[in-house]
Amino acid sequence: MKLLSFLLTALLFTPVPMVLADAAQDVDDGRALAAELRATRPPASFTNRATLRIASPDGSVRRLPVTITTLADADSEWRVIYAAQVGLNVETLTLIRRLAQPPEFEFARAVTNTAAPIPHLVSAEDTQQPFATSDFWLSDLGLEFLHWPSQRLIRKDKPEMRKGRPCRILESSNPAAKNYTRVRSWVDLENKGVILAEAYDAAGKLMKRFSIGSVQKVDGAWQLKDMEMIDEVRGSETRLEFDLKVK
Repeated sequence: MKLLSFLLTALLFTPVPMVLADAAQDVDDGRALAAELRATRPPASFTNRATLRIASPDGSVRRLPVTITTLADADSEWRVIYAAQVGLNVETLTLIRRLAQPPEFEFARAVTNTAAPIPHLVSAEDTQQPFATSDFWLSDLGLEFLHWPSQRLIRKDKPEMRKGRPCRILESSNPAAKNYTRVRSWVDLENKGVILAEAYDAAGKLMKRFSIGSVQKVDGAWQLKDMEMIDEVRGSETRLEFDLKVK
């Protein structure tokens, strides 16, 4: 009985308060990091031309031209507009970003050289769908997971190295999401950007993998040259390759 009493006392009173405190701190730190990432806005308006290089499971490769326009005229609101040529159609996705609010998604599709269609808002339940037949979903481009209800910092003894950079690990969860419900992101300690992310379904199966690619020095400044999204379920991958000569 004395041994049983000792074991119960050890289990009930020794480690639990510290574990609860650490878990609460991880949640607070995760929310703070997600809020910091959400608040990152472009310093100015600019336009990039790029190519979506889509590699299908059968080995075929398609290349689609895309123009990315960032409008940062207002202090608390900015827009990012993706326009891609898909066959005879032009698909346009407009991400409307406001501080402390989830992004809004406006989507339109039109036949080339015809009257522009009226964009429609995409509901939160339908953002996990491909943009321009690529492996980048609307939700991926909008970093929607940073607005999910659960944000937690995965604490390590020291920063993890990814692509030669020290990173913090942020885990975002949303059980109500349509496809993947958990995203683990590696956030650059210095630049505060997501350089690698993995998306999992409710059963813990890896569905998608995102990573930034190489960088190139343009006019004395380092710029991202490409980024990649891999669909682990379909076996396809898409690389968004930027034309850094065009501003």
